[in-house]
Amino acid sequence: MSDLQANKHDFSANVIGHFPGGVHPPERKQPASSQPIRKLKLPQELILPVRQHIGPSGKVLVKVGERVDKGQRLTEAGLSQGLPLHAPTSGTIAAIEERPTAHASGLPEQAIVIHPDGEDRWGNKHALPDYRDVEISRLLELVQEAGIAGLGGAGFPTAQKLAQQKPLKHLIINGVECEPYIAADDRLMQEHADDIIAGISILQYITRCDSVLLAIEDNKPEAIKAIAEAIGDNPQIQLKIVPTKYPSGGEKQLIELLTGHQVPSGKLPMDIGLLMQNVGTAYAVKRAIIHGEPLLERVVTLTGESLKQRGNVWALLGTPIQHLLDESDFTPEKKQRIIMGGPMMGFTLPITEVPVIKTTNCVLAPTEKELPSPRPELACIRCGACADACPATLQPQQLQWLAKAKDYESLEKHNLFDCIECGACAYVCPSEIPLVHYYRKAKAEVRNIAREKAKAEQARKRFEARQERLEREKEERLERHRKAAEERKKMQQEMQQEAQQKNSDEPGNKAEEGTEKPTGKSAAVAAAIARAKAKKAAQAAKESPEESNSAKGNES
Repeated sequence: MSDLQANKHDFSANVIGHFPGGVHPPERKQPASSQPIRKLKLPQELILPVRQHIGPSGKVLVKVGERVDKGQRLTEAGLSQGLPLHAPTSGTIAAIEERPTAHASGLPEQAIVIHPDGEDRWGNKHALPDYRDVEISRLLELVQEAGIAGLGGAGFPTAQKLAQQKPLKHLIINGVECEPYIAADDRLMQEHADDIIAGISILQYITRCDSVLLAIEDNKPEAIKAIAEAIGDNPQIQLKIVPTKYPSGGEKQLIELLTGHQVPSGKLPMDIGLLMQNVGTAYAVKRAIIHGEPLLERVVTLTGESLKQRGNVWALLGTPIQHLLDESDFTPEKKQRIIMGGPMMGFTLPITEVPVIKTTNCVLAPTEKELPSPRPELACIRCGACADACPATLQPQQLQWLAKAKDYESLEKHNLFDCIECGACAYVCPSEIPLVHYYRKAKAEVRNIAREKAKAEQARKRFEARQERLEREKEERLERHRKAAEERKKMQQEMQQEAQQKNSDEPGNKAEEGTEKPTGKSAAVAAAIARAKAKKAAQAAKESPEESNSAKGNES
């Protein structure tokens, strides 16, 4: 820190806030932070889970046996929170199948397996060195197409985070990297400070934000020096040196340190005019826009006393963890643990055949002496140490009891989702209670319940919509039938009228000219008279011969 102390800028004076709680675990960032980033030889296969970020997986675009170029798109992203996946090197698609993934459960997920051909042959690249000549919407598309997710650990699609349309007070760049052992961002800042600043300029252009706060913890003097030189006299980027304290790198904690403002529970930094990106993300954005390269690799810290070659490496996405260990002279102990991430927030891998993904920043192989395994959990003694250490001012012991009781409604009322899972509470717990384990499990249950509830709600809406459609179709059908009946009735009436008209027009039925044909009762009377006359005439005709014969007899 001597150079910094001699610097005319008093960086620390710019930190205006503080956050509650926090702990000071042993940093143990050496020797990884002092070793240049290494390149490794290609592994025999790359295992690429199709989902490596927060959001749904994409549609697979390749087939088994197909040859692919470096940077070629392997999946097509969906419409919401989707990100494409690209081939980290040239080779052949060996399989598309389920493989164990980088998760504590080790449960398999669909993955694309590539056998590298060693040519490292690039496909098409669309570099855009003059990005200011391009519409912001196009730059967002390019960041999205590059498959960039937040490299600080969250894995949220960067383009969607940048696409928020709210005005910003500050764009915050997180270079704090506060978790013990991890030195990936530290080395990236030391070796690629100019690229990071170039990426920050692109992020500024996209977000239209004139104020950048770039934060680094004061235990990274070489990175601070390199970044300060890269910033130069740029008045829009302020370098903020924050005191070493875990978890200063948490999003809400760093915002409180830099601005003195708290992000309200249930809200996002965007809601108070702030947006945070990681230094690794800024670097990836620069590679994507200026060089036309999608996200294919990242810096991973390989550390722990079971590794003879500790340091940082450029690891292609999909590289098996076992390959990283083999390249680091791994000498495992009996019951050796391999932790993905740091000792505070990381998790123990069930197997080492899982791959590096976009959010993998560290692989830790500690000896038992160096980092003892957790001891059996004891009963809570209500000492309150966990509450004192919590940077989110939660009541960890209360959350633990509620989680064990599966009282999910009360857990949400006690702001379970404000927990950033930093592990500070478990670190200070004298009873060795794996508090974060209970929180993660409870969060997963709450999310499952919410998903099931959402599914049920969707099903209810679909049912109601179907019922409405059926009812509407029934009404429409009845209306059609009513109109058809009316049409038939009208037609029958017209036919009857035509028939009567036709019958009246026939010659035999037509009344003699100048006379009127009797109708109704008069016609019936006339007919009766006619029948009476006819009967009388017939009777007269019958009686006439007898009278004639009688007259003849008298004459004789």
